[in-house]
Amino acid sequence: MTTQRPILIAGGGPVGFITALALARQGLPVHLFEGEPRINDMPRAATTHAATLEMLAGLGMVEEVIERGYVEPLFRIWDRQSKELVAEFDFGLLKDETPYPFAVQCEQHKLAGMALRRLRDYPNVTVEFSARVTSLEQFADHVEITVDSTEGTRKLAGSYLIGSDGGRSTVRKGLGVEFEGYTHPERFMILTTTEDLGRIYPGCTRNYVTDPDAWFSVFTVSGDERGPLWRVLSATKIEQTDEELMNPDATEKRLQAFMPKDTPYDVVHRNLYNVHQRVAASFRKGRVFLAGDSAHVNNPLGGLGLNFGIHDSVELTTLLGQVIRGEAREDVLDQYDLHRRPLNIEFVQQQTIANKKRMEEKDPSARQKDHDQLRRTAEDPAQHRAYVRKASLIASVKKREAVAA
Repeated sequence: MTTQRPILIAGGGPVGFITALALARQGLPVHLFEGEPRINDMPRAATTHAATLEMLAGLGMVEEVIERGYVEPLFRIWDRQSKELVAEFDFGLLKDETPYPFAVQCEQHKLAGMALRRLRDYPNVTVEFSARVTSLEQFADHVEITVDSTEGTRKLAGSYLIGSDGGRSTVRKGLGVEFEGYTHPERFMILTTTEDLGRIYPGCTRNYVTDPDAWFSVFTVSGDERGPLWRVLSATKIEQTDEELMNPDATEKRLQAFMPKDTPYDVVHRNLYNVHQRVAASFRKGRVFLAGDSAHVNNPLGGLGLNFGIHDSVELTTLLGQVIRGEAREDVLDQYDLHRRPLNIEFVQQQTIANKKRMEEKDPSARQKDHDQLRRTAEDPAQHRAYVRKASLIASVKKREAVAA
């Protein structure tokens, strides 16, 4: 069954394209607008967790994600000062609960590309690049948007509008919805190198190195024709300028300080960005919804933001399909905001804030107490399992399912 008017989507990142695919597979007409001329391939999110892999399986994507990604069941937390391993956590403990007891390191632009290629098989889908949604207006039975594109400015009508247009979302601003929370004073830097850092951290490709002065994390992504790439994520000092941080000499010095070696690093990407902990005051207003970074942003420690955005997509498209097919009343759409927002606060905001605090803790006694607790958690089978259920967002999905039951 289809609607007379298409469902409109603003934003062509992974959440936008996966949302479009989830709707298209239900036979619903979709019109997606992306302001850039192509998918943005700058280094950003890369971790796909077990709960998300299950959802991608339902969309026919998981085999390609695993094939093109880098599978890792472990993650480790280190103390940089002592150079000691604090704790190792293993998603493999979840093998009786999920067919994907691991994380897959697959860059977000690849996820977006996979979804886009599949969308080309659906005649009910229109995708426009270099077309930006600039304003919106709601009516009793439809939404109208203004789109600026290379062909000029025009208005279009749709049955619903989904804003997946990022942290600076025009859709969210057009709704007048507050983006509650704060911005961290320091910026984060990602440096991507062809250097095989597995020689420094053998046996695990996801490592978090705590330090009160200069913490960092090291992980592998599947990379490109050069093979797997390693990313080093760290926080900068508030007073440092772009030039101080981004020039090749500075990034070389930074990497050598973290992981000294005799030869220079081959750095293929440098990315410097502000870090936020914010949640939209509402994920729905009338016929307009917010998903992904438009609805919530967080620091990247733990790899949770993109995953939760995909979870937004799957829940929202399921609810919309039920309403459009006449299987549920329209007020069922209230569940989207009612459940997604508090789940984000509990499982994404609280976890990522705690992860950052752990990485940078300066008080020696608090630092020791936290490390001791991590060791006890890793050594106790029940606590270990509970920890990785939460880290993989399986606990989030189960909590939502319990409410729906």
